[in-house]
Amino acid sequence: MTAPIHDEEAATPAPRAAQPAQAANLDPPTVRLPKPTRDDRRTEIVDRLLDALEDLVARHRALAGNPAQVDLHAELIAAEVAHELSVTRSALRRAPHLRRTG
Repeated sequence: MTAPIHDEEAATPAPRAAQPAQAANLDPPTVRLPKPTRDDRRTEIVDRLLDALEDLVARHRALAGNPAQVDLHAELIAAEVAHELSVTRSALRRAPHLRRTG
């Protein structure tokens, strides 16, 4: 029986190449955006309404052309405008203006 061979070099891991501290941290820095103000939110709501109404007008102009369906077409437009106004009013109630004291 032979005695086990102890190789100290094999038992210790090879030294790692020195890495810069930046390479060790691969996560990008976290950027915190400021919370939107009430006025920012209200502006977004109004912009969404205007975009929706512009889309509605463009869509119905493209569909207009059949004089036999003018009444139905007008009713569809009225219903869509009423819906957009309702959605906007609801959103504005959730982000009311602050009352100024003076």
